[in-house]
Amino acid sequence: MIILSRISSLKNPFKSTHTSSFIHNFVPTVDPSESLLYFLSLSVETQSLKLTQQCHAQVHRVGLTQHPLIAQKLIFSYSHFKHTDDSQLVFGSILLKSTHLCNNLLNGLAKNQLFSKSFELFRNMFVATSLPLADEFTFSIIFKTVGDFGDFLYGKMVHGRGMKNGFVLDTVVGNSLMTMYSKCGSIYDSLKVFDEMLYRNVSSWNAAIMCCANLNLDKENGFSDNNKLWEFVKGMQNEGLKFDAYTVSILLSLCEGDVKNGNWSKDLGYGRELHCYIVKNWLDLCSGSGSDAHLGCCLIDMYSKSGRVDVGRTVFDRLKYRNVFAWTAMINGYVCCGHYDEALCLFREMQWKDQLEPNKVSLVSVLPACSSFAGLIGGRQIHGFAIRRELNHEVSLCNALIDMYSKCGSLSNASLVFEYECIRKDAISWSSMICGYGLHGKGQDAMVLFDKMLQSGIKPDTVTVVGFLSACCRSGLMNEGIKIYDYVVNNYDIEPTLEMCACMVDMLGRSGQLDRALDFIKRMPVEPGPSIWGALVSASALHENSEMRDLAYKFLIQIEPENSSNYISLSNLYAASKRWDVVAEVRKTMKERGLRKLPGCSWITINSVTHSFLVADKSHPCSGIIYRVLDELGLAMKLYGHNTVSAYMMEVLE
Repeated sequence: MIILSRISSLKNPFKSTHTSSFIHNFVPTVDPSESLLYFLSLSVETQSLKLTQQCHAQVHRVGLTQHPLIAQKLIFSYSHFKHTDDSQLVFGSILLKSTHLCNNLLNGLAKNQLFSKSFELFRNMFVATSLPLADEFTFSIIFKTVGDFGDFLYGKMVHGRGMKNGFVLDTVVGNSLMTMYSKCGSIYDSLKVFDEMLYRNVSSWNAAIMCCANLNLDKENGFSDNNKLWEFVKGMQNEGLKFDAYTVSILLSLCEGDVKNGNWSKDLGYGRELHCYIVKNWLDLCSGSGSDAHLGCCLIDMYSKSGRVDVGRTVFDRLKYRNVFAWTAMINGYVCCGHYDEALCLFREMQWKDQLEPNKVSLVSVLPACSSFAGLIGGRQIHGFAIRRELNHEVSLCNALIDMYSKCGSLSNASLVFEYECIRKDAISWSSMICGYGLHGKGQDAMVLFDKMLQSGIKPDTVTVVGFLSACCRSGLMNEGIKIYDYVVNNYDIEPTLEMCACMVDMLGRSGQLDRALDFIKRMPVEPGPSIWGALVSASALHENSEMRDLAYKFLIQIEPENSSNYISLSNLYAASKRWDVVAEVRKTMKERGLRKLPGCSWITINSVTHSFLVADKSHPCSGIIYRVLDELGLAMKLYGHNTVSAYMMEVLE
């Protein structure tokens, strides 16, 4: 047994450098309860269960088993180390139990997810004579426990008990009650509690805003769109309450711009106003504290999701305190906006400049950049780093590795990660591997894995079904694809999506059943979009059915009249058929509408240097040699009978 060091008559006996050593002959020259309380706190700070147990033994030795503060501290320490049986033994040994002691044990049981024991203790506080009556803190704890457990009916009963005892009028209890209803999915009851509160503080409004942010609000609950939500937020200011950092972080998550069209939406305008509010009220953005990084992460995420990653980078550069979460938010912002090179550079800079080690989220965020830019070598380096840090069994990281290896062409490595490193497979794990097989046209392997997934009890989602249908499409397994499509729609209540329907049209079209594909388009439950008609166009071109192809192009251009890619593809098809009059007409239409396709970009990494190339690009220092080799390849293609007219027409149109 480690021994308590002797506590002498020093003014502060807690400054000993040997806090982990006790002595058997404990001579209490000062109040022993203060010493024991200090060492119990120290055991939690140092994550030392053994020190807690030694303190407990010393409590028995000096006869302080009935000391209320020491008992509370012991219960807290044992609960912290997940030794709830010991905490209950301490609780049972106390003869005169206080409400605070009961709340301590109740909170410890709830944090260890022992919900049934928490509810039993709460119930006994009203029926057992040996236990004190509950107070407002008891109800706050039990409401939080019910919310974590998700039992709506039990929450209603506890609410009724709170109303009977008059505790729901308390603001803290009301806030916990709102959060409980929100977690149980009852937005109406949550907002009703909010409306009935006599006094509302900032936490009350935060709970209501968080409730609205996490749920899809409908007209029945008084919120039909974000405009209503922002009017609700203005009501908080009208009551004279200021936003705190938590309020701002919630609201920033609701502010996203229109990335597709590159416009500032109204919600993003609110985000800019919140940014100004942070600067004006100095909400720790430049204080160098942890909330500095938190608010910075929220701003970076908001701007990045709105396509303004440049503004997010400005926020990042101005942060005084940048932890691993701030770096990860900026890396993820670059990846979301397709700036893969900047994401990888920032990932390296995080390690050598701020000496920060990437965490699991950092690795998951940067892996898509490897799939699209750095290639297999970069992905393997990150995988190796994860193995060295023993992070390679984290399910989210395994899923990202499977996706990365599949997209980089290494299906064997993806399969190894799935089989041996992904110990706890979730639905995303199965979907990622099935989509990997689909990407590589391994229809039979995808089918076997899909059956294993169903046998393991994992329900398929739309992503899984799209991956499987894609595999069947590339492998020519039309009958199997149709069978699975009908099975999941009828047995798993999966609503067909545009992606699923596009796979079905592509699968039927590639099999030569164009009439059946057109009939499927007419009968499918969703409105056909560009992906549907694009699949029919490709199938019609493959089987040289000009009538079906023209019909599909008619609808495609009607849906997307401003998409230059449709006109380019149509021109190339007519050029391949040597219908130059139609080609000229298409080019004229493009010119009249001011359409010009953005040039395609290719890149290759050699010796850690990335070389990018655009169509008709001559900026590369080796462009002369490159074009000479291309000319030689063009001549070789002609000798072997390959037609290069489409390629030349593409260059002219570019």
